[in-house]
Amino acid sequence: MNITDQDRQQLAAKGITEAQLEEELNYFVTGFPYLRLYDAASVGHGIKCLSDEEQQQAARAWQDYLSDPAHRVVKFVPASGAASRMFKALFAFVDASYDEPQTDVEKIFFAHLTAFAFYDELDAACRRLYGAGAQELADRDHRYKDVVRALLGSEGLNYGQLPKGLLKFHLYPDGPRTPAEEHLVEGAGYALGADGTVHIHFTVSQAHMALFQQLIAERQESLEKCLGAQLDITYSVQKPSTDTPAVTPDNELFRQSDGSILFRPGGHGALIENLNDIPADIVFIKNIDNVVPDHLKPVVIKWKQLLAGVLVTLQADVFAMLRRIMTRSCTHDELLGYLNKLETYFCQINPRAHEMDDALLNMYLHKKLNRPIRVCGMVRNQGEPGGGPFLVYGKDGVVSPQILESSQIDRSDTEAQQMFSQGTHFNPVDLVCGLKNYKGEPFSLLNYVDKSTGFISSKSKDGRELKALERPGLWNGAMSDWNTVFVEVPLETFNPVKTVNDLLRPQHQQA
Repeated sequence: MNITDQDRQQLAAKGITEAQLEEELNYFVTGFPYLRLYDAASVGHGIKCLSDEEQQQAARAWQDYLSDPAHRVVKFVPASGAASRMFKALFAFVDASYDEPQTDVEKIFFAHLTAFAFYDELDAACRRLYGAGAQELADRDHRYKDVVRALLGSEGLNYGQLPKGLLKFHLYPDGPRTPAEEHLVEGAGYALGADGTVHIHFTVSQAHMALFQQLIAERQESLEKCLGAQLDITYSVQKPSTDTPAVTPDNELFRQSDGSILFRPGGHGALIENLNDIPADIVFIKNIDNVVPDHLKPVVIKWKQLLAGVLVTLQADVFAMLRRIMTRSCTHDELLGYLNKLETYFCQINPRAHEMDDALLNMYLHKKLNRPIRVCGMVRNQGEPGGGPFLVYGKDGVVSPQILESSQIDRSDTEAQQMFSQGTHFNPVDLVCGLKNYKGEPFSLLNYVDKSTGFISSKSKDGRELKALERPGLWNGAMSDWNTVFVEVPLETFNPVKTVNDLLRPQHQQA
């Protein structure tokens, strides 16, 4: 690794050490080790299905928790991603050799143009840019590409470059609403503190910070009046120290025209550092594009409350066990009872633990129980791409629940591939996290990251090929050493918008 004085200045400015750079460059050479699967998680085998009685208990537990003014609850929404992938098909249409819709995606988009919440804004942009409304341009003049240019281009709505959180998703009688606004409304349904405040934290890109702040400034007062709650909204950006170096196909540092190293954002797993900075007891995590209009929010809110109720109930019992364990006066039967709870609550499998003497078992239980806890909603797999819930061997040989991506599985391992293909559930990114220990102190979340997990992908820059490195995913390796509970939640709670035409689904239209 040849490091110049210019490189050292660049590293210092980002807060990256030479040792960190060398470690990350080494991953390009060695790759990341595959994870060893024990089994796919399923209902009754790593995934909990709440009975009616358990739902009632969880709901009561969460309401009791919220009623205590000493408890601080925050909703954490990763919102820095650009919406460009939403419009991939429309970008392709603008560059296509034909001028009228040919593919199903293109035909559906124009056939239902007026059904989009952004239509009025698009219509106005078309009139300003081309002297005719969007529908007229399409139906009368067959200038379909001009309509798309008005939607995606910087002279129009610039939707091709904006983050998803700022796009008009849903239409209401009083006007359209963005995902950022929907998250505020939704959060008031399950994260309203005893003092009447809802704390929402968005992670955004520095380039779009001002736009988020402007939107919230314009809408906050009316939303607070509507919700009968105070909205405390904060923001953070991904830290420069979490950026990762790019390399050439030959694993040499990718240098830009000025000789500097090309660094790229380290992926959403880097947000574990942002989460670590949140002053909260309990944090809800949900993706920016998984929102619904108000008439569908009750089922979403209900299950958020239930997941949180499961968490605080488990947390209270774990804290009580840890306080008892710390006295070092537990009987053998007590320790075995706690071991049984560890295995039952968090689906951890370690036959060797039953053979430990009391002193060793006491230490083992303290180490395994004194960790951040997360309760993760899981939906039945409907063919969505992405990660799912599995039982995985850890470095210490102990099996625990993990959320995996397909890239973490050895494709040459037939048994592992079969387990992955047989997964019954999908990760919708529906997490409730406990960030403090039994003493009321915040965990240092960076201590629970599996740094040996990550992703390497092929990209390009200025026409040159490169390889990029992403840090362990936020709900994958970045939370690898958390105590994890999977709970089945209804499919109705999962309504992501991955393409623009997803906004035409009934779940994103008003009743």
